[in-house]
Amino acid sequence: MRKISSFLTVTFLLIGCSATVESRLDNVRNNYMTENADTEFDDKNNLDLLLTADALFHAGDITNADAAYEEFNKRNINTTGGDILREITTLTLGANANDYRPYMMDSLFVSYYQLWAAIADARWNDARVIINQSYARQQDMSMAYKKLIESNQSKISESAELLQSLNNDNLKWTAYRDIMNPALMYLSGIYFLTSGDFSDAVTYLKRANGMVPKNDFITRDLKMAESKQKPTNTVWVFVEDGFAPKLTEKRISLPVATGRGATFVTIAISEPEFLESYVKIDNAKNLADVDAMFMTEYTEYRTNDALRSFSSAVSRVVLQSSLYNSHSDGASILGLVSTIYSEFTNSAEVRTWATLPKTISVLRVPNNKSGLIELRSNGNVIKQVSVGTNGNYLIYVRTTPNKYDIKQMKLK
Repeated sequence: MRKISSFLTVTFLLIGCSATVESRLDNVRNNYMTENADTEFDDKNNLDLLLTADALFHAGDITNADAAYEEFNKRNINTTGGDILREITTLTLGANANDYRPYMMDSLFVSYYQLWAAIADARWNDARVIINQSYARQQDMSMAYKKLIESNQSKISESAELLQSLNNDNLKWTAYRDIMNPALMYLSGIYFLTSGDFSDAVTYLKRANGMVPKNDFITRDLKMAESKQKPTNTVWVFVEDGFAPKLTEKRISLPVATGRGATFVTIAISEPEFLESYVKIDNAKNLADVDAMFMTEYTEYRTNDALRSFSSAVSRVVLQSSLYNSHSDGASILGLVSTIYSEFTNSAEVRTWATLPKTISVLRVPNNKSGLIELRSNGNVIKQVSVGTNGNYLIYVRTTPNKYDIKQMKLK
């Protein structure tokens, strides 16, 4: 009994893993909003590497931030492929036993921030390479996303009740139809437009316009590119606000038939929690709804993870039933150990790149030679940003309740 008691103690400590992850990411968000925000994480795993790069970028250490983002790229050359070892580890030890599996959206945001870093450092050739690579990556991801949808749809008949529950949830959430990052497309278009590369500018601005058709700023720049007009004395302000959804673990029970008769299996699935916005900049227009970007991919992965968890849970219930009914001397202990093991491995993936914004909006204003760009909210000036008195500029703004990260950079 002492061995079983020890086993139970260790197991229930491990079961709390998802809750521990949730708490840790809550702390990351809270610290992000203070002047003493974390800038160092254990970047041996994917998630901490992203958090490290993000923290360095916002701290103004562009060079090291870019190096961290590039390290992420090297580790995750193929974010769309399958991984048999990962599947086995998840099924046998639970969702949190593996390194963080980046969302495809994460890779697009890495390209987005790397493009900002290249422009900030005036590495114009690097910027072009980043844009080309990111678009090729987005095309690959689009194909992988379609295959994921097809795979999930093929399993509908196997777990109709579970799928119905998940689909009912999905109907409540706003999502795009495909993997996309409109902010990356528009920033790329601005880069080409101000460089006088009108052909590529038209290509990327058309893509951005298709993603965000009601944004007048994109439409105006697209018309300039089509007429081969280079903008003069123009300032684009990209504003990131709030935080993307956090994930929490919840458990649902579903009926199954076993050798011991009808019973219920309980599986752990993740549930999104949408966080609040903080600041709305007057006259800024929506560019990217990151909540919707996240939900586009998340709904399909959530369905896929839930289906796998359900299949695994059913097989374990069958195993437990056979152990309890084996009438061997150790049947009760083996059955109990199997039950505990099932609970230990029944955890949901709740890890996300916690510091991504909730929304990205853009403001396009003339550079009126005063050298000051005013950012207003509800008519009140909240920040003044200094720029040169001549030329085109980009301004990056990250808002949180207690601080602003503002970077201004001259376009060539």
